[in-house]
Amino acid sequence: MIEKVLARQDGVITAAQAREAGLTHRVIERRVNSGAWRRVARGLYVAVDRPFTDEARARCAVWSTGSGVLSGAGAAFWLGLTTYLVPVIEVTVPRTASGRSASGVRRRRRTLDPADVVELRGVRVTRLELTVLEASTVLGQQLVDRQLQRRATLPALRRAQDRNARRHGHRVAERYLRAAEGGARSEAERLAVRLLTAGGLTGWEVNHPFGGYVIDIAFPALRLAIEIDGWAFHSDSTVFHRDRRRQNVLVRHWTVLRYIWHDLTHRPDEVLAEIRRFVTRVQ
Repeated sequence: MIEKVLARQDGVITAAQAREAGLTHRVIERRVNSGAWRRVARGLYVAVDRPFTDEARARCAVWSTGSGVLSGAGAAFWLGLTTYLVPVIEVTVPRTASGRSASGVRRRRRTLDPADVVELRGVRVTRLELTVLEASTVLGQQLVDRQLQRRATLPALRRAQDRNARRHGHRVAERYLRAAEGGARSEAERLAVRLLTAGGLTGWEVNHPFGGYVIDIAFPALRLAIEIDGWAFHSDSTVFHRDRRRQNVLVRHWTVLRYIWHDLTHRPDEVLAEIRRFVTRVQ
C-alpha cells in the first residue's frame, strides 16, 4: 500500500499518510536512518529510489507549510498552464500561520476566499482564474491572452480580481485585465501611433474607412493596413468571426500587418523595423 501512495504522490509522503498506510513511527525513522527516505521538513519525506521531479518539489513546497495553497507561477505549473516550475515556489498561507519558509519557497500571508481554492491531485492550489492573474505578474500578459483563448473568461477573471483586490501584484494584474476587457486595443493603437511618430514615418492615418470597415492605422497611398488585435476578441465568438470577415475584405486590396499589445510593449523596435521595411520597399 505504501508504494501505491508514493507512486501516486510523486514519491512524497507525510508522516500522517505513512501512519494511515500502516507504518509506525519507528518504521518511518528506520527508513529515514537507512537512507530509503529523506526528510525534507518536519513530518514530510521523499523516497530516494525515484527522481525528485518538479511535481515532487511543488508537493513538498505546499505540504511543508501544512495549510498552504500553491499560488502564482507554481500554481500555473500545477494546473498545466506552463511546463516549467519556477525556482522559488509561492505558497499562500493563512495570516496566523507560524513557521519560516523552507529553501526555495516563498510564503504569502493572506486569507484566500474558498472560491479561489481547489484541490488537485492532493495539493491545494489556487483556481484557474486567480492563478492566471497572479502568475501573469511573473510570466507576463501573454499568459492572460493565452488562457482567454482556452479556458478562462473575462467575467470570471474579473470576479477573482475583485475578491483579491489588495494582494501582492494586484496592480499589474489589474492593468492586464483592463487591457483584456477592452482597453488593450485602444491603448495599443496609441502605442503604435507614438511608435510611428517617433520613428519618423509619414503618410499614415488612424481609423481609415474602407469597404464598410475601419482600418486601425493605414498608409492609403501604399495600401498598407496596420491592424491592432485586442486580447478579448479571441475569446468572443461574435467578435472573432466579424474580425475574420473584415480580414478577408482587407487582404483582397491591402497588405495587412497585425500586432498585439505584447508586440508593441516587448518588441517595439522590431515592429517599427518591419513596418519601415515594407514602406521603404514599396515607395
